[in-house]
Amino acid sequence: MRVEADRIHIRDGAIWTSAGISAGIDLTLALIAEDLGEAIARRVAQEMVVYYRRPGGQSQFSALADLGSDATVFSPLIAYIRSNLSERLAVEQLAERMAMSPRNFSRAFTRIVGVSPAKAVERLRLEVARERVENSREPIEMIASSTGFHDPERMRRAFVRHFGQPPQSLRRASV
Repeated sequence: MRVEADRIHIRDGAIWTSAGISAGIDLTLALIAEDLGEAIARRVAQEMVVYYRRPGGQSQFSALADLGSDATVFSPLIAYIRSNLSERLAVEQLAERMAMSPRNFSRAFTRIVGVSPAKAVERLRLEVARERVENSREPIEMIASSTGFHDPERMRRAFVRHFGQPPQSLRRASV
């Protein structure tokens, strides 16, 4: 037996294994692609609101749907953030939407969701931007602007910090 720590899922002949629940979803999509084709697997991923194909080495990243899955109090706010990524989403503005003081909101959000509001916004922006980088030919500048990074260099730095490579490298790898 050989362990490959940075793999999301592995196929060894007729045996398929995955690294956990999110990776199990990735594995299922790979099986669908194998049996029914890439187009159907991509449609299933879109219906589930998850990535069609995450690269290995990113097992620490959950699917887009994971953020707030247990945070029912903040679920409407997380949906609002997802729908308004290009907007300025400051803690004060988000706290106001929840009718809370910024300090109380920040503490409660972090306790319930598991990350700070700023990290949650950045994570949602990164996941949407990454999906668009990998699955479209849309210019990087346009993706940066529409996902709230505004500056392609700012988005590039966030990609390197979170994914270990710039958007252009992810795009080349997905072709």
